[in-house]
Amino acid sequence: MSTEQQWDYSFDVIVVGSGNGGMTAALCSYEMGTKDVLVIEKSDLYGGTSSVSGGGVWIPGNRYAAAAGAEDSFDKAKTYLRQLITEEEVPEYQLDAFLENGPKMVDFLHERTRVRYVTLEHYPDYYTSLEGAMEGHRSMEPETFDASELGDEWRRLRRTHQMMHLGGVIGITQVEAAEMVGQQPGWWKSTLKLFVDYLLDIPWRLKSKYHRRLATGCAGVARLRASMLDRDMPLWLNTSMTRLVEEDGKVVGLEVTRDGKPLRLQARKGVVLAAGGFEHNQAMREQYLPQPTDHRWSAGVMENTGDAHNEAMRLGAKMHRLDEAWWCNTISVPGEPIPRLSVMERSYPGSVIVNPAGKRFSNESQNYMAFQLETFAKHSEESPTYPTWQIFDANFRANYFVGPLFNSKFRPDWQVPRHFEYAQGGFYAKADTIAGLAAKIDVDGAGLEQTVRDMNEYARTGVDPECHRGESAYDRYYGDPRVTPNPCLGPVEKPPFYAVRLDPGDFGTQGGMVITANAEVVREDGSVIEGLYACGNCSAPTLPCYPGPGSTLGPSMTFGYQAAKAITGYQD
Repeated sequence: MSTEQQWDYSFDVIVVGSGNGGMTAALCSYEMGTKDVLVIEKSDLYGGTSSVSGGGVWIPGNRYAAAAGAEDSFDKAKTYLRQLITEEEVPEYQLDAFLENGPKMVDFLHERTRVRYVTLEHYPDYYTSLEGAMEGHRSMEPETFDASELGDEWRRLRRTHQMMHLGGVIGITQVEAAEMVGQQPGWWKSTLKLFVDYLLDIPWRLKSKYHRRLATGCAGVARLRASMLDRDMPLWLNTSMTRLVEEDGKVVGLEVTRDGKPLRLQARKGVVLAAGGFEHNQAMREQYLPQPTDHRWSAGVMENTGDAHNEAMRLGAKMHRLDEAWWCNTISVPGEPIPRLSVMERSYPGSVIVNPAGKRFSNESQNYMAFQLETFAKHSEESPTYPTWQIFDANFRANYFVGPLFNSKFRPDWQVPRHFEYAQGGFYAKADTIAGLAAKIDVDGAGLEQTVRDMNEYARTGVDPECHRGESAYDRYYGDPRVTPNPCLGPVEKPPFYAVRLDPGDFGTQGGMVITANAEVVREDGSVIEGLYACGNCSAPTLPCYPGPGSTLGPSMTFGYQAAKAITGYQD
């Protein structure tokens, strides 16, 4: 029998992980009446991969979409999802729990906390040809937030990925990013205003190089953390879980290391695991994930090493889909701590993505998850799809951003650092001819020349018979409407020519603990591990196919809400 003396500290609920899912679970537990809640975070910064991300949250039928006049329903969303997700992949109860409770979670946070979102009117589901899909209003992004409202806590907030910062210092929203990178009409006025606001904010310039205006992932995290601060809820940084403490089949607490000191923490009502995936555990990657795999290609935070997975497996938890991740091509830039996601630049007209044979193997403009899955599916020793190269010409370079190259108006070739060059261990190459470019990157020259000829013909006709690029609404979302007849197809014809290496990366692994509709962790025999709950990337995914923008954070927050309800007995 446990005694108080066996514990260094005691709480009702302990949440492991400070991303969207973890803090949602903590806040909801508090608001549902269980107020003695602790959040622990392994890093010296809070927010995890949620904070690094674009912050999108995919919730069909959410209040913000409804307020904008969008028509959606449970049945419509489920019809869409069941064409993509089998019962074996995601059981009925899990999908239904998400669709039923996602909108309730959004309402709960909106009505009780500082959490606010904006509906993304024009960001479509990723498979718009399917019944039940929508061309907008299922994904939300956080309203921007003033960092000063966090008090000193702003210093410990993990920033959104550097690719979502204008000039490296001004956070931009997803909508602004699409406008600026695509150089849509009026983009320069928005950019100029942000820079003026930044430069004139002298008091904040004396505190931080960053704009006080937070956007995307870190804005969503900041709103959750500010809501915790309003309630004086503790968040311990530099605190890593080392062991779950079980007693008579029930999880009653955990052992942690805090600032190098071991502690035992009692959890009287429950432990919620929201500690992310195992993307930076190379041994686990090699054990479970398809090859080739390298943790350095992942845009997940370095602290995500599968701690929760390993402890859950030690207790006999049932695991599912450990061989999958949230795939996305990444660009590994020398000197940058996290790879850049290649999302928008793949879709712009005037480029083509090829394998070592110089051949295309997929629709470059389709959603990043589907593209990467096809990369793995078509990869073999006899016909590899890696190294993968994006090929483009001087026109593309002048008009579109590609990772840290930006475009030649903002960063002409003479300003590109030497260590970016492939020959110097970097990620890009340049040549005056296609054959010369192929030689520099060790790609079959004849194959690449034929691929470019084909692409130039597709651009002329507007039809891609090979990979059907530009046929879906998602393809066209990041296309260029100024280009006709197909906004995703443009010729590759003006020298010099360029190549950027795209790695088969990810922004987190997706496999983990099987959970009930109430986020309870399930054993192999189907029973639940009493006192243990999970959400986010340490639990088995609800939307493994990535049906729309924000398909990780939506379920993570929803099942954080479900865990709080189960712990507190709250009835919504």
